[in-house]
Amino acid sequence: MGMLNLPGFLSCGKKKKDFSLSSEKDAHASDSDENLERGNWSNKADYLLSMVGYAVGLGNVWRFPYLTYQNGGGAFLIPYTLMLALAGLPLFFMECSLGQFASLGPISVWRILPLFQGVGITMVIISTFVAIYYNVIIAYALYYLFASFQKVLPWSDCFSWADEFCSKTRLISDCNATLNGEIIHANYSFITSNNLTCINDTINYKPVQFPSEQYWNKVALQRSSGLDETGNIVWYLALCLLLSWMIVAAALFKGIKSSGKVVYFTALFPYVILLILLVRGATLEGALDGIEYYIGKQSNITKLMEAEVWKDAATQIFYSLSVAWGGLVALSSYNKFHNNCYSDAIFVCVTNCLTSVFAGFAIFSVLGHMAFVLERPVSEVVDSGFDLAFVAYPEALSKLPVSPLWSFLFFFMLLLLGLDSQFATIETLTTTIQDIYPQMMKKLRIPITLGVCILLFFLGLICVTQAGIYWVNLIDHFCAGWGILIAAVLEIIGIIYIYGGNRFIEDIEMMIGKKSCFFWMWWRMCWFFLTPVLLVAILVWSLVTFSTPTYGSVLYPAWGTAVGWCMIIFCVIWIPIIAVVKICKAEGNICQRIVSCCRPTANWGPYLECHRGERYSHVVNPQKEKEHEIPTVSAFTY
Repeated sequence: MGMLNLPGFLSCGKKKKDFSLSSEKDAHASDSDENLERGNWSNKADYLLSMVGYAVGLGNVWRFPYLTYQNGGGAFLIPYTLMLALAGLPLFFMECSLGQFASLGPISVWRILPLFQGVGITMVIISTFVAIYYNVIIAYALYYLFASFQKVLPWSDCFSWADEFCSKTRLISDCNATLNGEIIHANYSFITSNNLTCINDTINYKPVQFPSEQYWNKVALQRSSGLDETGNIVWYLALCLLLSWMIVAAALFKGIKSSGKVVYFTALFPYVILLILLVRGATLEGALDGIEYYIGKQSNITKLMEAEVWKDAATQIFYSLSVAWGGLVALSSYNKFHNNCYSDAIFVCVTNCLTSVFAGFAIFSVLGHMAFVLERPVSEVVDSGFDLAFVAYPEALSKLPVSPLWSFLFFFMLLLLGLDSQFATIETLTTTIQDIYPQMMKKLRIPITLGVCILLFFLGLICVTQAGIYWVNLIDHFCAGWGILIAAVLEIIGIIYIYGGNRFIEDIEMMIGKKSCFFWMWWRMCWFFLTPVLLVAILVWSLVTFSTPTYGSVLYPAWGTAVGWCMIIFCVIWIPIIAVVKICKAEGNICQRIVSCCRPTANWGPYLECHRGERYSHVVNPQKEKEHEIPTVSAFTY
């Protein structure tokens, strides 16, 4: 689209009503928006709740509590808080500032450093992979939600689908006992028939499975023996997957204008449910035992001497805040230019971490009651991930009075936690399309959003086959791990060391106002040294400790692991490819080409002319060049 030198175009005021030459207005934009081309959030609450919904996800409920219990109880909060301050918050603030400053998505924002534009492509591709399997998890929650509408929960007992290993209680196999003054070892049937009593600590139990475990594997998943046995599509999971994509498409049909209203419910109501579950759990017998396992009567401070604890704290912070996925940049790009992104980053990060701690109390109070009823130690009923969400916790809820109600509330909470994270992930993809093809998105936003959802639905069908859970686990193991770490390391190196940390700070001050040197001391220390060192350490640790992916006791075939490597290579290969393309398009000798590719493009800067000031008065109007063309290096100034 050519440059239109008309009043109000790319300015900060309202567009005049007689702006007849303007093309059809995007659903993102309204007359009250500051940025009339891309649109802005209707109000700050829409943005903050969208960010909270994006950051607070399933991991806050099914991973953090288990890590806390495993790594010294309350003592784990020390490394967790430190990692928030040293790694999580600096990256979060940097990405929010970057998106807000340029009002661009995760690919186009790399006008700041064209050589690293592949990092943005990597983020978007990884977000696409994650969107595929994340909605499958939402489909699982929907299935269990519908299954809760019964008087008796279908996983509360060993019904017709169960095998001989299914049991609600532990079954004793054999033990030692005293007979005529001598200690004997015998099977339990002999012990009971002779009215003998087992000696403590000599009891061996039969290998049994809870009804909820067999229901998850045999009924919900119809799980096959491994990745080699794909089996059929599980039709009811496919329907739940279709429904989850329909919900996502409906929430995003007007972009941020519609999703920003939906998150008032999807982001806030999970807290209501968590509070209800906590209050109910706290009133149950054995709840205190569960909470003591979570936080610990006396926190194990010695655990802090183990490197694994610090690694767990860093990775949990890194992944739970959703940094380096591209979503933070995309959501922040719709902020008004002078929005205080600093206070927003603090608020969202602290809310995310407090939610994790709060969720732990709700989870462990109910698991403590389950252990009490089964007369088992809490450690034998505690789990994380899928086993917590779809086996351990449902089993615990099935033992409560009015169990269908509590089951409904729990899976409804999982549904909402998943949906608002998914909203932001899909918004990341549509924002990328909008930045590349702005005119097409104005006219065809709804069809394009619908098309993205339909495409991802079909790609996700492999994950609702009988081998689907193995594919979900495989994608999560590879794509949501190293790819994100690699992108984060390159992101902070590119912006802080190549573009320039001090220069980036000046950009931020254009938005939030001048700050003292003391204010920036902490951020400089993190951005220039601590955060990149921590990220590299986590990446190296992850590579050194790599193990072949497994699901439970099921090993993946060699070709499955190879597919995982191919996925992660496909995600990151664009970083060197785009760098080479940029260098080849540049002019001069090889050194001049590399140097020019490390400078911002001619159209880098604030999106609206009124915000550019003297520092960016030279900036070429972003609308002057075709947005779908990658800017060439010859267009760079300096």
